[in-house]
Amino acid sequence: MLSTRRFASRRATLAAAALAPIAAVSVLTAVSAPASAAPGCSVAYTASQWQGGFTANVAITNVGDAVNGWTLTWSYPAGQKVTQAWNADVAQSGTQVTAKNVSYNASIPTGGKVEFGFNGSWTGSNPAPESFSLNGTPCTGGVVPTSTTTTVTTTTDSHPPTGSLPSSFRWNSSGILISPKPDATHANVAVKDPSVVYYNGKYHVFASTYTNGYNLMYTSFTDWSQASSAPHYYLDTTAIGSGYKAAPQVFYFAPQRLWYLVYQTGDNASYSTTTDISNPSSWSAPKNFYAGGMPQIIRDNIGNGYWVDFWMICDSAKCYLFSSDDNGHLYRSETTLGQFPNGFTNTVIALRDADKNRLFEASNVYKIAGKDQWLLVHEAIGTDGRRYFRSWTAPAITGPWTGLADTEANPFARHNNVTFPGGAWTRDISHGEVVRTNVDQTMEISPCKLSYLYQGLDPNAGGEYNRLPWRLGLLTQTNSTC
Repeated sequence: MLSTRRFASRRATLAAAALAPIAAVSVLTAVSAPASAAPGCSVAYTASQWQGGFTANVAITNVGDAVNGWTLTWSYPAGQKVTQAWNADVAQSGTQVTAKNVSYNASIPTGGKVEFGFNGSWTGSNPAPESFSLNGTPCTGGVVPTSTTTTVTTTTDSHPPTGSLPSSFRWNSSGILISPKPDATHANVAVKDPSVVYYNGKYHVFASTYTNGYNLMYTSFTDWSQASSAPHYYLDTTAIGSGYKAAPQVFYFAPQRLWYLVYQTGDNASYSTTTDISNPSSWSAPKNFYAGGMPQIIRDNIGNGYWVDFWMICDSAKCYLFSSDDNGHLYRSETTLGQFPNGFTNTVIALRDADKNRLFEASNVYKIAGKDQWLLVHEAIGTDGRRYFRSWTAPAITGPWTGLADTEANPFARHNNVTFPGGAWTRDISHGEVVRTNVDQTMEISPCKLSYLYQGLDPNAGGEYNRLPWRLGLLTQTNSTC
């Protein structure tokens, strides 16, 4: 998003080797009597492999008493070896693996979750571990009582999510969840362009704000019911600084063990990093992705548009940076996983439309869990002047993209396929992000029961685009195939 816009006509707003999921482990338990002061945990293990190597993600959910300091242990049945880890200190002796917390994720409250990941090697086969223990307690999915008998039934699910994306979507929308919180130095009239991850038991939301220019804010909460009351932290008070900043995207880049916040600065794609997403004051000063500024292919095609809305996604070999131009083009640049965040080149037009309003801005690209499939959603301006989203799928991040729900009559998300149980507070379904199943650079989502955090506004609002009263709401899919 840039600093000048017309709402109905323009908006200055603001990989090569696909991973193959191999396993997800879950365990169920039946407890004969309730107990207190007891441990309990469940573990979700997912892995994506290539010949001789794999990347695994481990999610620990604490279903017992709060934990302060944790050690997770398991055994590999086929002699796999851990080679590199993030978000945990991992050691291996023979087939036995031990993962211990690091300084920033030692605490797991009751009901809370922590995640870590690692790269590994294998020969012959790569089956998932059969069981896990947390601080010596088997992770059976239930509480282990201290003085009662427990009957445990364990199941192992070796299949990824079985659902698929539908060919048409239906949604329910919340009411307004997040509104501006002006203070003495931030007389905000809008909050918009959200990015969200669920990490360590909390939703972490980053968004654009507008006063007399754009900047960024952060808020966090454990449940959506708390979103409206959660405090806002303005990132112009950090090393990110004042001046034009907009349209954030947040993710964890596992190979470097760093959180990245990607955003636009008017003439480039920029980023800041931190090791602690929950500490907004820890973000670093901005750096640019494109050393030479706007690539020539964008200069040649942007016309009277604007270079906006940057989106990062990586596979096992490369990272890809998407952007839009408010002129009917979606661009894609690339670099290797090892060079990231440097070296972005080979900028191409990934998608185009002769009608610029049908391919306007605000793209998202996601990996579909359990499938060699990627989903692209992109904001459009309808014939009624209202914002909505179209969607495509592809067998790789590089395409080719095939329309999924990509028309006004059959959109990904538009006011005609959204129900508002609490009253229709918006007719625009605009810039947002799917709530992902992981937090890392692969941007993976489940095909089941999607949620989409988006911006909307009072249908009667008008005036200069930048000062429109955008607010945030949440779409929940109602026609999941799962």
